[in-house]
Amino acid sequence: MSSRPTALVTGGSSGIGEATAMLLAANGFTVYAAARRVDRMRHLEQAGIHVIALDVTDDESTRQCVQTIVAAEGAIDVLVNNAGYGSYGAIEDVSIEEARRQFEVNMFGLARITQLVLPGMRDRRSGTIINISSMGGKIYTPFGGWYHATKHALEGWSDCLRLEVKPFGIDVAVIEPGGIKTEWGTIAADNLAQVSAAGAYAGEASETASSMHKRYQGDSLSSPNVVAKAVLRAATAKRPRTRYAVGYMAKPSILMRRFLSDRAFDFIIARAA
Repeated sequence: MSSRPTALVTGGSSGIGEATAMLLAANGFTVYAAARRVDRMRHLEQAGIHVIALDVTDDESTRQCVQTIVAAEGAIDVLVNNAGYGSYGAIEDVSIEEARRQFEVNMFGLARITQLVLPGMRDRRSGTIINISSMGGKIYTPFGGWYHATKHALEGWSDCLRLEVKPFGIDVAVIEPGGIKTEWGTIAADNLAQVSAAGAYAGEASETASSMHKRYQGDSLSSPNVVAKAVLRAATAKRPRTRYAVGYMAKPSILMRRFLSDRAFDFIIARAA
């Protein structure tokens, strides 16, 4: 068993998860990067990162992941809940089945792995849970209704969890990334174009999807490393902040939502979209 603190990073095969796993490993953590497709993480092994299969929507897969790490390392000291995706499309167009899957991945899967990690943290009276939310957990945009719903839910859920586990010496931090240059944006744009390509919302949906493609292919968005650095700060702080807003437009967007009226914010978001 390693004497170094052990971190589990879900959604570790690319983007924010990959950058986070690499940075934690470079700063003294024993890191397990978890994702459904282990073949996409083989390069991480060269950096001394353990790769492990995980489907957060499958309870047996989640149990096996946690049990394997605890058996090998004795404990999970830091859990980084990063796995997730963006299901974009007009609320009327997105099937309820897909909406449920969005919640299964972004919320319920995250909640289940947290439940499995918590008993060990409580017994040791220490641990840090870091939930990757989004500025989308504080703001809203057209055609992202189901995605925003999961992130708004995660924000409130994390607040409740923080109060419940504080007496056991466990910290809960939320990372709220802004625009981060990963494949997340192009996948969400493709989903939007496909789901709402016809019908009442087709015109605006097509324009929004095109705008998202341009933004995620451009140079204005932040690197995943800015999120990884925030995770590292939270994971190593004696008293982590409850929230870290990082990346392109995260802080100004959240501030605008806090201080503007609903109608004023609606106007700005509609123009931007």
